Amino acid sequence: MDERRGSTKSSKEAAENQEKWVYDSSVDHKGNVPLRASTGVWKASLFIVAIEFSERLSYFGIATSLIIYLTKVIHEDLKSAAKSVNYWSGVTTLIPLFGGFIADAYLGRFSTVLVSSIIYLLGLILLTMSWFVPSLKPCGTQPCLEPRKIHEVVFFLAIYMISIGTGGHKPSLESFGADQFDDDHSEERKQKMSYFNWWNFGLCCGLLLGVTLVVYVQDHVSWGIADIVLTAVMATSLVIFIVGRPYYRYQRPTGSPLTPMLQVLVAAISKRKLPYPSDTAQLYEISQSEKVHGRLLCHTNKLKFLDKAAIVSREGSAEKQNPWTLATVTKVEEMKLVLNIIPIWLATLPFGICVAQASTFFIKQGVAMNRSISNSFELPPASIYSLAAIGMIISVTFYEKILVPVMRRTTGNERGINILQRIGIGMLFLIGTMVAAALVEKKRLGIVEKDPLKGSHSMSVFWLAPQYVIIGFGDGFTLVGLQEYFYDQVPDSMRSLGIAFYLSVIGAGNFLSSLLITAIDHITEKRGKSWFGKDLNSSRLDKFYWLLACMTAANWCVYVFLARRYSYKNVQKVAVADCYDGEVENGGSLA
Repeated sequence: MDERRGSTKSSKEAAENQEKWVYDSSVDHKGNVPLRASTGVWKASLFIVAIEFSERLSYFGIATSLIIYLTKVIHEDLKSAAKSVNYWSGVTTLIPLFGGFIADAYLGRFSTVLVSSIIYLLGLILLTMSWFVPSLKPCGTQPCLEPRKIHEVVFFLAIYMISIGTGGHKPSLESFGADQFDDDHSEERKQKMSYFNWWNFGLCCGLLLGVTLVVYVQDHVSWGIADIVLTAVMATSLVIFIVGRPYYRYQRPTGSPLTPMLQVLVAAISKRKLPYPSDTAQLYEISQSEKVHGRLLCHTNKLKFLDKAAIVSREGSAEKQNPWTLATVTKVEEMKLVLNIIPIWLATLPFGICVAQASTFFIKQGVAMNRSISNSFELPPASIYSLAAIGMIISVTFYEKILVPVMRRTTGNERGINILQRIGIGMLFLIGTMVAAALVEKKRLGIVEKDPLKGSHSMSVFWLAPQYVIIGFGDGFTLVGLQEYFYDQVPDSMRSLGIAFYLSVIGAGNFLSSLLITAIDHITEKRGKSWFGKDLNSSRLDKFYWLLACMTAANWCVYVFLARRYSYKNVQKVAVADCYDGEVENGGSLA
């Protein structure tokens, strides 16, 4: 009886400690175990969302107007300007792979965000100087027929410095925000599921101001004044981020996440001739108490050839062997996780290609249309992009407040619908976007054909509203789903890299978009007339949009095939035998 009372008292004390302290390998700003009541969750995340808001304000203020700047100020033709934008966007969204690796392996997420934000700020300062310093201005006289070469050099140097800043800032900040929620605490885990939705809500608010207020200043006041505004906002948010330092929970860097994967591969190859054990419980695993960083994973039956890395070849010698000859089940499963995300990453690339059109050809369509709101006000071309932000805000709010509660009650799944289902639903909206864009462009070209002198200036820019609203609503499913998927399904030690994988979908999509444009231009020019002329009126973007719609529809079928066969991360709760079963089968995420 006394033993039972002692056990009950001990369990109660352990539960109280779990509620008071955070035991998820994180530390507070002094390096101690964080106190749950005074660190993390929304009190910390609000500081992080604030700097994301200002970074997206700056990014979209530059990105959505970039094609206009390149054609109007730098005097590039449409095809060259579209390629320049795609290359810059591609670099900006692929560099995070390097930044995420540095954050996870060496610097830690907070330090990476701090350093990259400073680089970002220096890029904005240089961009401002390129407009105000006399020797760096585009021209010394007006009108400017040909810009100075020095202005082009400084301008591109500035925007690529912003790319480098984004490379460390973007993957580290979002994963740092998600780190503020404890996966082993039921209430915080639910809040974490909402975090990605509200993160994107803040992102959209920054986007909305960037493509309205900032773009208006660029169009009606001065490009230089807009740069001053962006620089001031970024500097202010950096100060706010630093002020929140005592409230954050920090994950220490764990060294290169690539080394354990290489160790698993080497061990599996070296033991390839060993017989597979009849019972998977014989595979080597350490206890929960020995796991310093991250969580233990349950064994899965896919990619079984890798399991041989966890076979103990000599009785009783498991702990004495080095990691290049023996790996734990968790390390093997982490290797499987990385291999499992590759097909999903490839299947989402057409999504990245379609998204690239919104900041290039969609914007140029707006330039060629009637943007007058009244006799005294004309809408800046890039401001039409705000409809995509509004669509995404509506989508995220609908998902968070209506769809998830209903689906939780219906399916019993903690998430409502699983992550890959969410992404797939968004892809369907993307097909609708391309169809709408093709129909609108066909109508615009018909008007141009009837009246070549007036062109499509009699057609309201709000004809573009359907394609922007649809892509925005779809992004609330696909973009947010991709962020959650790549953060959730990579090993715990690779979460900044996980966000970088999501960004790389957009980056690779931009590069593939440029390659596709080049290939189609070459093929169609050989057959008579290129789909991409010197301007929109001599181009056939409607055919290009129909091609993208067909590609995305065919790819969606491949994506569904892969998603239905996907195995989600399976996390141990307490002991090796305590593994989830039900949620894996119905597709729920277990992280």
